[in-house]
Amino acid sequence: MDKSKILVVDDESRMRKLVRDFLVKNNYEVVEAADGEEALDLFFEKNDIDLVILDVMMPKMDGWQVCREIRAYSKAPIIMLTAKSDERDELLGFELGVDEYISKPFSPKILVARVEAILRRTVPAAESIVEAGGIRLDKQAHSVTVEGTPVDLSYKEFELLAYFMENKGIALSREKILNSVWNYDYFGDARTIDTHVKKLRSKMGDKGELIKTIWGMGYKFEED
Repeated sequence: MDKSKILVVDDESRMRKLVRDFLVKNNYEVVEAADGEEALDLFFEKNDIDLVILDVMMPKMDGWQVCREIRAYSKAPIIMLTAKSDERDELLGFELGVDEYISKPFSPKILVARVEAILRRTVPAAESIVEAGGIRLDKQAHSVTVEGTPVDLSYKEFELLAYFMENKGIALSREKILNSVWNYDYFGDARTIDTHVKKLRSKMGDKGELIKTIWGMGYKFEED
């Protein structure tokens, strides 16, 4: 699966690095801009930005103006970051078409969770079908077939299989699986993953063997 590309715009280099590191760790591609003018140049030059994380207070051109310029031509999701907590600013952001509004200081983990949630909502219907190793998963219809035969999965089993298939060939730690499938607010035991994987494998028959165990780490979905 191609990585989603995110444009991070902030005049503070430390803030950009913090956000970038967490996004890259979660398998996103990141492009950075230090001011509003550079952000617009990159956005229109790249023409493949999936989401923009945009600071409000910046030199040359502030976040509001950048948002206006982007919204004149694109519906790419925008998350605004601001040190202000003024309700008027927040309302202005939504009037301009901002998808999410996060006040500083914020938790980078929460920011990544918001990014994931927004991108899930904005994935085109054509990308809702994932196929690998004779397994066909339809995220919109919430259905799975193995060699054409329907398989009845629970909600979490479905989410787990989708995550494995979308990260085909990548070794995934239990912590990363928990963070991505159970989200950051889950405080349970990582052994719940092993239980779900066991049930998922049994329901998939021979295709359950495509979910490989990486001893001492986690799992990897790999086609034969």
